[in-house]
Amino acid sequence: MILHICTRSDWEAAGTALEPPSLATEGFVHCSDPGTVALPATRLYRGREDLLLLEVDPTRCGAPVRWEPGVRDGQVESSGPWFPHVYGPLPVAAVVEVHPFPPGPDGAFRLPASLAER
Repeated sequence: MILHICTRSDWEAAGTALEPPSLATEGFVHCSDPGTVALPATRLYRGREDLLLLEVDPTRCGAPVRWEPGVRDGQVESSGPWFPHVYGPLPVAAVVEVHPFPPGPDGAFRLPASLAER
């Protein structure tokens, strides 16, 4: 399982596939795994109340999924966690579950209990 963070409005407008801006600018869709999703969520979206966490089956993506080092402030963090990147649109059919993804009282994100219990 891999995870993708998106807004409710982007998910509702997805049609058959989600194509976030990173697909055009970087060539891939950013994803995470359960152990790392809180890192980019908190760094990029601290306090946002309109987010969903999409649970994705990578075998259904229909595009290459590559695990690559994260980038922070334009620098590759080769010693940090690696993240899955989907090199094509993210098909709605690859999403097996949609989880609400609210921040905690401090604005930071944590893996939802529905995923942590697995």
